[in-house]
Amino acid sequence: MNPRLPITKTPKCYVGGAFIRSESGRVTPLHDASGAFFANIPQCTRKDLRNAVEAAAKSGSGWAKRSAYNRGQIIYRLAEMIEARSAEMIEALQVGGQPSARAKTEVAATVDRLIHYAGWTDKYEQLLGNVNPVSSPHFNFTVTEPTGIVGVLAPEDAPLLALVSLIAPAITSGNTVVALASTSQPYPSIALGEMLATSDLPGGVVNLLTGFRAELLPTFATHAHIRAISGVANADERKAIKLAAADSVKRVHLLKTEETHDWFADSAQGLYEIRDLVEFKTTWHPIGA
Repeated sequence: MNPRLPITKTPKCYVGGAFIRSESGRVTPLHDASGAFFANIPQCTRKDLRNAVEAAAKSGSGWAKRSAYNRGQIIYRLAEMIEARSAEMIEALQVGGQPSARAKTEVAATVDRLIHYAGWTDKYEQLLGNVNPVSSPHFNFTVTEPTGIVGVLAPEDAPLLALVSLIAPAITSGNTVVALASTSQPYPSIALGEMLATSDLPGGVVNLLTGFRAELLPTFATHAHIRAISGVANADERKAIKLAAADSVKRVHLLKTEETHDWFADSAQGLYEIRDLVEFKTTWHPIGA
């Protein structure tokens, strides 16, 4: 009997609740830590990005209208999925060359980060909203609203934890996300997409792309339906994004590649990460005749 040939995995990006290949058909070979061929990673194009924005727009209103408690349940369920499949995610990180101990720590921190934001879904409104004293016969109050579609640019380090740390505060407040994964370590985002597909998160709420930053950043910055950009970028990228985003008055919240960011620290999570991706609406309600 001839020896059985192993079946090579075909990674696909997760967009609109489905798995897609790049419309261009382009791929980049991914090699594991030993240098052996592992898989071909899709190189998404501007059209793939526009399609992902359409998917995010279709799911946006439904996700924003869900109760805060329900969003918390769904994010908690995603943490459960990663916890249950942690061995698979650890392997995905090891493909990029991470030592086993570091990969285990990153997966555990990713689960904890999702639990952290699941707990915030029904609490941030009380802290960010406000009743405002005014010198007129009005009841004046401020509430938060989702910004809309958030473009996420993941850094090269901590390819799973950083990606989830950028996505989680956005979806906590009812936004939808189009995320570009780490260029050098894209495979964890592929594995994350497979877990998203079997979680309770509606398709289109989180869309994950792999590809070249230089090709996709201009579309992230100029697409009118992307209302905010969050992530990590170098000095040239930040300048180009801010200039291009000005046309559509896009919110830009970018950390500097030149600085060291500890994605494992408590400072990488919290209320202010949510605040950066919400809008504030103030209402004046007359009192009396």
